Amino acid sequence: MEQMTKQTETRNTKHDSNTAQRITGIIFAVIEVFLAFRLIFKILGANPDNGFVRGIYAITQLLVGIFEGIFSTATTTGAETRAILEPATLIAMIVIALIAWGVNKMITPRTTNRVESTQFTERDNQLK
Repeated sequence: MEQMTKQTETRNTKHDSNTAQRITGIIFAVIEVFLAFRLIFKILGANPDNGFVRGIYAITQLLVGIFEGIFSTATTTGAETRAILEPATLIAMIVIALIAWGVNKMITPRTTNRVESTQFTERDNQLK
């Protein structure tokens, strides 16, 4: 009497290490935080002569400068401050987020399922 036994094993080939994704995610997150500080400082009318504010503006000017002039800025003048809504900063934040998403998609390891199938025959040599 012959018995046929089929054994199937499925393995996921996903890589456990996603260090590159973490590093790029952190880099783009830091850039987004600097741009968010710039946006908030401009909207709240922060003093541009302050060292910290001046540093944030200087660091982010390269990224925001590319998008300046697409839309006009809205300015309001209060008793002591001058608030500015800078659309170039918003556009830069959106573009950087899209670039970060694209880069993370490109470095994501592809996952596939590999199916290994093994067939063997067991023979029962007992007489009945």
